Amino acid sequence: MKQKEIMSNTQDNKIERQIDEIGDDHISTNIFDTPLREDAFEMDDDTKMQKIEEHFSQIMQIMGLDLTDDSLSGTPRRVAKMYVKELFSGLNPKNLPALTHFKNHYKYNEMLVERDIMFHSNCEHHFVPIVGKAHIAYIANGHVIGLSKLHRVVNHFARRPQVQERMTIQIGEALKTVLGTDSVAVILDADHMCVSSRGINDQTSSTVTSFYGGKFNKSETRDEFIRMISLRRGELKY
Repeated sequence: MKQKEIMSNTQDNKIERQIDEIGDDHISTNIFDTPLREDAFEMDDDTKMQKIEEHFSQIMQIMGLDLTDDSLSGTPRRVAKMYVKELFSGLNPKNLPALTHFKNHYKYNEMLVERDIMFHSNCEHHFVPIVGKAHIAYIANGHVIGLSKLHRVVNHFARRPQVQERMTIQIGEALKTVLGTDSVAVILDADHMCVSSRGINDQTSSTVTSFYGGKFNKSETRDEFIRMISLRRGELKY
């Protein structure tokens, strides 16, 4: 083998290792914002679905699948619609739910906890599912929001290619902004299919990330939050 070929193969192997390592280690240079081009929303949804359908059809053909089969013929269109309208609808800031708040008429100044919020997301490194639960708490500073809005915030940031660490921060910062308080806590506990269905093929582990602001930076407040999300379980999970 010639020297140039050896060097080329060595470089290709190095790049391949780097790609795999980034995917397994959740490395990201963008800590808060999901990486998007400036022209990300210049194309309307219908055009996006048309183009995704065309490209996914090509992927299926490359894999050797028979697109004339009744079961597969509509798959490219279904995938395109699912990507734009469902799985990745959270990419578009226009889909952020209206997070209107109202005055805390009850003068409730203790911790409010909403736990076990189920979410489905997708790993941005392999485009396979992340399935987990979110636990959220805040201490009101004059304003509160409806409980369903907490679920909608989680769902919005889950509906995009994600890194769990970033998603945790995004939820926490969004709630701080709308509530006008730094006293927000978020814990995500999720199973990653990129870990369980490929690579290391670990079926039992889960990934836990947290965000603490304001009063939750005090150990006693944080400990209370963890105790409250552990009620009815018989033991502390975290």
